[in-house]
Amino acid sequence: MSTPSKAYLAGNFRHLLDDKNRVTIPSPWRGLFAKGTSFLAIPNPGGYVSVLPPAEADKLYEKFAEVPLSDVEAQNDISAFMARTQSFSFDSQGRIALNDTLFSYAGLGGPKSEVVLVGGLNKFNIYNPTKWSQVEQESTTSSQRSVMQRFGI
Repeated sequence: MSTPSKAYLAGNFRHLLDDKNRVTIPSPWRGLFAKGTSFLAIPNPGGYVSVLPPAEADKLYEKFAEVPLSDVEAQNDISAFMARTQSFSFDSQGRIALNDTLFSYAGLGGPKSEVVLVGGLNKFNIYNPTKWSQVEQESTTSSQRSVMQRFGI
């Protein structure tokens, strides 16, 4: 059996945070990456956390690396952005713990509260359930059709 050339992160999963505010990443997604793979969690402007696998984090790295050190405003923006991000690997049981900054940003509850993990094809997102319900309600059949038409699907 051949290994896929790309990891496709699809579907949505509801998981409870444990006593240490860790969430278990769905096993179908964990199986796409080697043990010890580093991910980058970033605050998404939509009010949730986006988790970038290495290929996507590398794209961000390349873009940031192109910014001249003399562009102080851009360097400050990069610093502020990176201060709110987190690099991590799954633990041996497939769990991650977001830092307090990301946890608060996404409005995630405390221990034993639910989070929603949603595949984004080349990344995945972590939502609080209320935010995810809003996203689902705003996503209509016509908007899904529009996306498919825009990308020629």
